[in-house]
Amino acid sequence: MATADPYGPVHTTGNAVPPLDTDLSGALEDLAGIHPGIDLIRDGIRLLALDRHTVDGTQTLLATLAGSAGADVITAVGHLVARLANSDLNPALRNLPFDAQKTAQRHGEQAAFHLSDPDLADHASEASAAITGT
Repeated sequence: MATADPYGPVHTTGNAVPPLDTDLSGALEDLAGIHPGIDLIRDGIRLLALDRHTVDGTQTLLATLAGSAGADVITAVGHLVARLANSDLNPALRNLPFDAQKTAQRHGEQAAFHLSDPDLADHASEASAAITGT
């Protein structure tokens, strides 16, 4: 004889993970087909958005995505932008005029600097902290 679930039914319509909202869905669609790496990122974002998470896991994801400047996904993207904009690290840019190479590199470095700014991580960090009550 089966015992009753002490937490009640968890597989109910009210407990289902909702589908993607139009903002996130639209943003992911706008990124489709640009590069296989971007498609993998899109798939990862979709998985993160639609997967069922624990409270602790949600707190960790918020910090990992954008709430820990220097050690989060946003910082990694900033470093990738700087790398792709640097002709020493991206051979595709080496045939550009030298001024264009240096301008692209400068803007890539500025993007990395701004994307790793601790102020940018404040809100995600505060959301993460709010979950754990710290």
